[in-house]
Amino acid sequence: MFSATDIAAITITLKLACITTLLLMLLAPPIAWWLSHTQSKVRSFVEALVAMPLILPPTVLGFYLLLLFSPNSPVGSAWLQLTGSTLAFNFSGLVIGSIFYSLPFAVQPLQSGFHQVDHGLIQAATTLGASPWNVFTRVIFPLTKRSFIIAATLCFAHTIGEFGVVLMLGGNIPGKTQVISIALFDHVESLNYIQAHSLAAVLVLFSLTVLWLVYGLQGKKRQKKFSSVS
Repeated sequence: MFSATDIAAITITLKLACITTLLLMLLAPPIAWWLSHTQSKVRSFVEALVAMPLILPPTVLGFYLLLLFSPNSPVGSAWLQLTGSTLAFNFSGLVIGSIFYSLPFAVQPLQSGFHQVDHGLIQAATTLGASPWNVFTRVIFPLTKRSFIIAATLCFAHTIGEFGVVLMLGGNIPGKTQVISIALFDHVESLNYIQAHSLAAVLVLFSLTVLWLVYGLQGKKRQKKFSSVS
């Protein structure tokens, strides 16, 4: 059903999605917490900056990240000296690019969840001597667990379907930077519609399953909210 190249593309895509989601679940919560509680004047600017990938063409983001990752830039040069490899046209560059591109899909659900947490519970736990870590693990996380699941699911799914950013940053190197969406594009270009259908069907079923899960979680959250109000 799948060629060796397709299997490699699927493996790389799953690896990229897993690593990106894991890193975003570490990076996004502090940003989301700050956005949901700060009164800073720069809040709206930071929110706009985080949300930019939602409307910015992926090729634009990929282009500027490609310039940033170039060995001629300070960031790309420092990475090259530190690791001996370039960020551009490398899996590491794909990970960083995917983090930027999927950031709003992690931050926004968490921000919404954090905003609904009763601050009185946090104050009570702090007054009783709970450490910040205990407050998070025993108060905040249990109340926002669905938001974390939705954020992680959206990040994973969004990374699976990436095209423009990964193409700009990683090119199309089979077994190294070629992901499912690019492999599908290659099959269409070569008029190999049987293989294209196989990959496309996997993406369609995966996308439908993810959306079904997300809407199901949101529905349970709304139902629980209405039950508590009534």
